[in-house]
Amino acid sequence: MKKNAQLFFALIFILFASCERDIDTISSTVEDAEKEAINDLGNVDDHYDIDDYSWDTNAILFVEMDESGFTAVGEGIGISGSTLTISKAGTYSFSGELSDGQLIVDTEDAGLVRIILNGVSIHSNSTSPVSITNTKRTMIVLADGTENVISDGPSYSSGEDGPNATIYSADDLTFYGNGSLTVNANYNDGITSKDGLIISSGKIIVNAADDGIRGKDYLVIQNGIITVNAGGDALKSDNDEDEAKGYISIADGTINLTSEGDGIAAFTDVVIDYGLITIQSGGGSNQSTSSTSSKGIKAGVFITINDGSITIDAADDAIHSDTDITILNGYFAIASGDDGIHSEYNTVISAGDIHITKSYEGLESALGSVTIIGGTFQIVASDDGINISAGGAPSGGGPGQKSATATSDCALNISGGYLVINNEGDGLDSNNAMDITGGTMIVNSAEYNENSSIDCDGICKIDGGTVIGIGVSQMAQAPGTTSGQYSVLINFKTRVAKGILIHVEDSEGNSILTCTSIKSFNSFVCSSAGFKNGSTYKLYIGGSSSGTVVDGLYSNGTYSGGTLYTSFTISSKITTKTI
Repeated sequence: MKKNAQLFFALIFILFASCERDIDTISSTVEDAEKEAINDLGNVDDHYDIDDYSWDTNAILFVEMDESGFTAVGEGIGISGSTLTISKAGTYSFSGELSDGQLIVDTEDAGLVRIILNGVSIHSNSTSPVSITNTKRTMIVLADGTENVISDGPSYSSGEDGPNATIYSADDLTFYGNGSLTVNANYNDGITSKDGLIISSGKIIVNAADDGIRGKDYLVIQNGIITVNAGGDALKSDNDEDEAKGYISIADGTINLTSEGDGIAAFTDVVIDYGLITIQSGGGSNQSTSSTSSKGIKAGVFITINDGSITIDAADDAIHSDTDITILNGYFAIASGDDGIHSEYNTVISAGDIHITKSYEGLESALGSVTIIGGTFQIVASDDGINISAGGAPSGGGPGQKSATATSDCALNISGGYLVINNEGDGLDSNNAMDITGGTMIVNSAEYNENSSIDCDGICKIDGGTVIGIGVSQMAQAPGTTSGQYSVLINFKTRVAKGILIHVEDSEGNSILTCTSIKSFNSFVCSSAGFKNGSTYKLYIGGSSSGTVVDGLYSNGTYSGGTLYTSFTISSKITTKTI
């Protein structure tokens, strides 16, 4: 995917090779707004025009509203009772309060209809208060410093085939400005475009009986402060007929989402370039999942997160893609009633600060691979810390069930990063291969049940990095003999209490590692570049260290006072011993 640098008006439009989409964005500067724009937008080139963001104030038609209806004079305005219809492209400014009425846009003009909300309260008891039924494109401007409220009743007389949102558009719709808008949707959706929807700026609050903000073809958020409370999905794009549409793109902004359904749901792709995003879906991670999807971020095709600060508390998966997930950077605070990060196929994480404080499985790929290139991970899981299901059980399957659609080369690949895992199943689990070439992994796996810190059904190869696994001896597994780095697996006949130090040093007293466990254990596996062929090492239990401890691993200190449990000599890639 290619993208240019973007500030406020930058749109991210995504293309993936499997969908044969293309993107060519050209940034332009808007001098009076000191923002960037994009002139060539691929599948939205008919939606966006840089000239939409400036207008002639002398050409504005002003509309006043009160209890009796509308007061306005000008070409392109038709008034019938408490209904006003705009039939001509132009700029219209609305102010005042309308207790039961409707604003309609219905024009064959090719130009833009610009609606300025300049301190309004618009309510309709029986239909969509703002209904854009026919136009090429419409922009709703939130005038600087104004507060605007649009609301509807609990039922519509137009039925299921008519407008189904408080602000409804059959065509392209854009929001812009530095004012605020509150949408109270008592009937169904808050804001809906049956075409494309762009939010360039503004403070927007949506309280919706069903979906909060929906752009059928695409939903693009360039900036703004957006708060959604939804009985369905909070942000949604659901075009299921065109592989180049049905996506959600977030360039920047502060976004707070509370939903009974999914927080962010795209039929195709979700791309997050940056943003301060908070999501609670399905009541949060303490709620049991139901038949209703209640994921934090969900995509039918790809999820790409470039940066940002994302907090998710989800009853279902926090981040879920039906194909692939790519995380390039960012801060993540995740609590999930199911998986923290789940891809049906491949997950690639190259950097970031990822805290999964609650999950069933921390990271899972159902039919593909998980590849970790870098980043910092703190993972708490009631089952596996990281799981590659392919080759064994696909998502929702039972142990031993083989996946006919799994790729033959699926694997857990770790080449860098810092991972701390606290789980009750297997720590690093691959039903196929495991390939570790770098990074630091500290795994505190199950304390008593039939699981282990490393569980690999294929070839487990460690060629670099530091791996510390603490768990249960019954199912303990060492790395494979094809590894380039030396490893040791020590099983204890008696259980070692939590908090007791483990210290390994060479024959000359040089420390290889000192660590402690947050759980009791009787199995210890370690792979380290400090192990050399032909050298003898001593393992101590207990004692103390003057070093600095982080995540149970000590550094820059002196160890003393422990009990020598065993010594071992490295003579092969794997040294196994029971004491």
